[in-house]
Amino acid sequence: MKRILSFTLSVFLATGSFSQKISPADLKGLRAKEDSLKNYSFHLNTDSLPQQRMLADSAFTKVLVRALQVKHSFYYPFDSVRGVSTLLAPDTSFRIFSWNISYTDYYSRQRGAIQFRTADGSLKLVPLRDASEFTNKPGDSVRSRGNWIGAMYYNMVKTQYKGKNYYTLFGFDQNSAQSSMKWIEVLSFTDKNEPVFGGPFFSYEKDSVPKAPRYRFNLEFKKDTRVLVNYIEDLGMILVDHLVSESDEPDLPWTFIPDGDQEGFKWENGKWMHIDKVFTFKLEDGQAPVGDPLLDPKGNRNEQKLQEKTDKNKTRENN
Repeated sequence: MKRILSFTLSVFLATGSFSQKISPADLKGLRAKEDSLKNYSFHLNTDSLPQQRMLADSAFTKVLVRALQVKHSFYYPFDSVRGVSTLLAPDTSFRIFSWNISYTDYYSRQRGAIQFRTADGSLKLVPLRDASEFTNKPGDSVRSRGNWIGAMYYNMVKTQYKGKNYYTLFGFDQNSAQSSMKWIEVLSFTDKNEPVFGGPFFSYEKDSVPKAPRYRFNLEFKKDTRVLVNYIEDLGMILVDHLVSESDEPDLPWTFIPDGDQEGFKWENGKWMHIDKVFTFKLEDGQAPVGDPLLDPKGNRNEQKLQEKTDKNKTRENN
């Protein structure tokens, strides 16, 4: 936690000092545009009519691009715009804007763009096109900005291997009326700073039954269920909730909820190495995290715990 606070403070101080590069007139203009973005984002995320959400999405995109064209806009945080993710890279070399637009309860897509930090403050922007509807196998492909898998990002972790930087992205996808999804994928850049999404970074070679590597990792689960998929700084690894069908229907991912156990990934030699059961994995101090699984060591379900988790989810949905 101290390391996270220290990093956040350093980024804040760096951004604050660089923000002095924005002229008073440009700063005034950015604040006016931010007010417009707040309004469009509100309608984009809350309007009951899909036509109005689409109009708000179009207007939001146009105003955002005009705002980013302001010199040194990279240092303007847009932190009052709700419902849109603005994620700064740990080394502050770029940031990613991402948001969701719902056309119907069963059909939504993500929008995104990468803004690079430039020495002269000019705009270098790479739009991202969500092409997830055109694939049935999203876990086995390298993708470019033109066929991005689509997600609203909530965290980013920087790693390195042989002098090259890799940025692991954690994203959320509304998916459908019945289920949501979370994604993990590795972003890297070519020599021309073109984004490359995915690669054989998720390795299962150390599992008891080895499997082929995955180019990105995803989980689908019951709508409005809290599922952990994130990098845990204190453990130095990614933790992912293990899921089980609350109705014992393993072919229906919209019935999946956490069972109290967790798997994980640890960065080793340029790959995220899979850890099948984190609670038996020994950390550097020799201790393992403590969980509360729904399955006993023989794989039997604890029906009481399962029912408790189901009831909690129902309470959340009602609220």
